[in-house]
Amino acid sequence: MKKQQTKSIDSTDQLLTSRNELILFNDDVNSFDFVIESLVEVCDHDVAQAEQCALIAHFKGKCGIKSGTLSELTPMNNELNNRGISTVLA
Repeated sequence: MKKQQTKSIDSTDQLLTSRNELILFNDDVNSFDFVIESLVEVCDHDVAQAEQCALIAHFKGKCGIKSGTLSELTPMNNELNNRGISTVLA
């Protein structure tokens, strides 16, 4: 019987290259216009996409707004949080 070889992956590299999601949460603080403007500026959404994300978060409580690696999403998460918009990486 042939032994199965496994390739060891550095956990940091795996975290940086695996797909993650940036989640927007609804709040009662920020206006729709501010959230939409921020999604356009920070996440490179077009206006229609940003509006849909804001509405989904408003009615469902949260919305996945961007997928990517941690190295791609972390700066976006930080900037949105700096603007007072509730987001997390999942």
